[in-house]
Amino acid sequence: MKEYEKKYLEWLQNPALCEEGKTELESIQDNESEKEYRFGGVLEFGTAGMRGLIGYGVNMMNRYTVMRATQGLAEFIKSLGASAMERGVVVSYDTRLKSDEFAKATAGVLAKNGIKAYLFDDVHPVPMLSYAVRYLHTVAGVMITASHNPKEYNGYKVYGEDGAQMSPEDTAKVVEYIDAIDDYLSVSADENSSLITPVPNRLDEDYVEELSRLTLSDEAVKQCGSNLKLVYTPVHGSGYVPVMAILRKLGINVTVVEEQTAKDPAFSTVKVPNPEFKETLSMGIALANKIQADVVFGTDPDSDRLGVALKDDQGEFFVLSGNQVGILLLDYILARLSGEKKLPENAAVVKSFVTTGMAKALCDDYGVALYETPVGFKFIGEKIKQWESDGKHTYVFGFEESCGYLRGTHARDKDAVVASMLCAEMVCYYTSIGKTVYARLQEIYQKYGYVLDKNVSVQYSGLNAMKEMNAVVDGLKTLSVSEIGSFKVTAIRDYSTAKRTVIESGETQTMDIPKCNCVYYELSGGSFVCVRPSGTEPKLKIYYSLKAKDEPTARAEFDDLQSAVNALLERAKG
Repeated sequence: MKEYEKKYLEWLQNPALCEEGKTELESIQDNESEKEYRFGGVLEFGTAGMRGLIGYGVNMMNRYTVMRATQGLAEFIKSLGASAMERGVVVSYDTRLKSDEFAKATAGVLAKNGIKAYLFDDVHPVPMLSYAVRYLHTVAGVMITASHNPKEYNGYKVYGEDGAQMSPEDTAKVVEYIDAIDDYLSVSADENSSLITPVPNRLDEDYVEELSRLTLSDEAVKQCGSNLKLVYTPVHGSGYVPVMAILRKLGINVTVVEEQTAKDPAFSTVKVPNPEFKETLSMGIALANKIQADVVFGTDPDSDRLGVALKDDQGEFFVLSGNQVGILLLDYILARLSGEKKLPENAAVVKSFVTTGMAKALCDDYGVALYETPVGFKFIGEKIKQWESDGKHTYVFGFEESCGYLRGTHARDKDAVVASMLCAEMVCYYTSIGKTVYARLQEIYQKYGYVLDKNVSVQYSGLNAMKEMNAVVDGLKTLSVSEIGSFKVTAIRDYSTAKRTVIESGETQTMDIPKCNCVYYELSGGSFVCVRPSGTEPKLKIYYSLKAKDEPTARAEFDDLQSAVNALLERAKG
């Protein structure tokens, strides 16, 4: 009998398995590939926590994998002493299938281990969980979410006491405790324990108040906010209450897509609940065209990502990329702070290294330091923590191309609520000076040069998806590459070794950056191509940032560059 079959039978025959689990596993008894997927691998707990398909088995998201992970976290907290147990953990969840069940099970396991657990009484987004950790002075936080993934997924993210996702060092300790638990169904919980307490309602009000102090254009909002026509869709997620609260507090005129306010775990009105995609915002755009609105906002299920659709100079709506929103916000924040003489002398901006190369030109123009991190907002959170400690810089903005933005240090993760506020007031500001946001974007391109940023994903599937994706990236490292298509490669960064090699001289430099499996090609003219496996879903991601004199030139060059990259990937497969 194969190992996965043994594990399958152990679960099926375990009296601790719930009826739902038993029925589900019985239904696949003749499906070998399904049994192998569910029991032939393990849903790993990494620096981003866990994320996987919902279902029963050791490689799936279910109450037993959640409880086992929580028991590992509980053992780690107990190792820190009684004060850590008393400070406790705050637990939040979004609108996904079984999110509330997993959150209650998490709180129950913590309580069973004598650890205080604060549990939100309704869905709350990632940034509010991050805020709550520091607000309540807990030792950790847990967020039940799979962010923008399809409806079949759920996940489990752990936060440290600073409100950022748990550090790799602490995560490694938690993983040791998790791995020591062989019997997934042996972990118990007490969901009725007196150690489980609701999060104070005051937190919601204080969070909105905290954000309102980050506004940059009060007068413009007063002048234009009530006349602005803004359409917002929470895409069935947790952003509805806080986003509406902050926009209404500012006096912004908001029309919500009513059909998408329901907490629908099937996200039945969209193909995928990812606001990066135009089709996800299609109902919002349709409503905006109907009421002649100016702008459309959409947030994902855990409301850490914001999608924005604007009208172009022909009056047609188009969806901005995460890079474009990031550049517009960066430009707006630096211009307003500078104009009000409030830009700190030691100001710094942080972005992931796959995010648009245009950020450097903007930061250089304002004399602001720019730092790059690996993909994952926790690394931006680490920079905030570092600078608060050493005083080297004052954090003013951080962003990632995947529609993640953060102004302020109230949270240590991307925050679509504060991003919604900033984007709304940005529209008001440009309206007040007789300009559109689209026109400002064109001015930015004219001043700093056009940059075409594109993210292409190659879908993988099956038990070995992650292994296969990493093998492609590892294969790239073995190839000698001096040009890609018509572009000359000037340097290659291997982030798995934190080494940068200059092609012409062969000189190798060490990069001061956390390691990850990624290959980055610096191209002539300031463009780049980067290849990395996603850490949260089975996709190989290829990032292009292409500098050119104008958009038509960039798009023509992109087609050639993409063909050359595809050929390079085939070579890497061997």
